[in-house]
Amino acid sequence: MTNLNHFDALLLSMPGGSEWIFVLLAVLIFFGGKKIPELMRGVGRGIREFNDAKNNAKSEIQEGINEKDAK
Repeated sequence: MTNLNHFDALLLSMPGGSEWIFVLLAVLIFFGGKKIPELMRGVGRGIREFNDAKNNAKSEIQEGINEKDAK
């Protein structure tokens, strides 16, 4: 019996080259050429908002640590 760690299991579940081509073709068929830029802008906006929220939370935690150390 093989004991796989989490990284090995992740690599086994990742799609290969032909699967990515299939996924891209399916997205193109479902959304069409005109909707893909709008979709990517929405994804970019979502990633940017996530990173902003992450950075804000990180800075608030750091400020709390600094206040505690100052006392």
